[in-house]
Amino acid sequence: MSVRAAAAFLGVSALLGPGTVTAGPGRDGTQGAPLVIAHRGASAYAPENTLAAVDAARELGCAWVENDVRRTRDGELVVVHDETLARTTDVEQRYPGRAPWRVRDFTAAEIATLDAGSWFGERWAGERVPTLREYLDRLDAHGQRLLLEVKNPELYPGIEADILRVLGREGWLERRHVRYGLVVQSFGAAALKAVRAQRPDVVTGFLGTPAVADLPAYAAFTDQIHPSRTTVTADYVAAVHALKGAHGVPLRVSAWTVNDAADARRVAGLGVDGIITDRPDVIAAAVARD
Repeated sequence: MSVRAAAAFLGVSALLGPGTVTAGPGRDGTQGAPLVIAHRGASAYAPENTLAAVDAARELGCAWVENDVRRTRDGELVVVHDETLARTTDVEQRYPGRAPWRVRDFTAAEIATLDAGSWFGERWAGERVPTLREYLDRLDAHGQRLLLEVKNPELYPGIEADILRVLGREGWLERRHVRYGLVVQSFGAAALKAVRAQRPDVVTGFLGTPAVADLPAYAAFTDQIHPSRTTVTADYVAAVHALKGAHGVPLRVSAWTVNDAADARRVAGLGVDGIITDRPDVIAAAVARD
């Protein structure tokens, strides 16, 4: 990966300097390239949403990491994408009688015993499903920033308050994180409204592609719109950028999930501010501006 490519997502200090009012990740002011965000960590190179994937993103120099948060039966917050544990752990072997193996039906202690790495490759055997606390600690150790997704909030009533409580206890609601290194996103508008009601200073992003006519309503409670790469267009990006979000700065756009260099160049050409990808090295190199 070239130095220019690394700058495309390591140039956070230029974008988010002292005193800057920000709405989370956006284009690097020097390079003009969208920032690259590691989807579930560098999940093309390590099992998704594990600490190993965070480490892999760090090794690639990726400043922003995306993850998914759910709640266990006993109220612990864990980092896992699916509603069930079946795809990314050995839960079916360890607990064969507890189908459909939903996260919310297991305690944190039970989930902590699961192998969350072998499905991806033998070298990852023994990786665990991290708690949100463990995940935040690893990000802090690396100096990385977080795009946190609240998964299926309708399944976990009150999870927004739980997330904010953990973020607060771990120091992630301090000014340095809230202003420069934390975005909470969700497909659920109600979840983002709940976050904003409880912590209006936290930057939020809506996952999806609301109709252009509906964008002003979204701008009232969010700071970013995150459409799929398959739905985003130049006209749509322009319509989003024309509005100011909940924090009084122009809405930003990050597209997901872009893993191909040609697709990355296409999406970057549409004017997006960020690209969410499993392959941050490939995408950073593709969108780097010389």
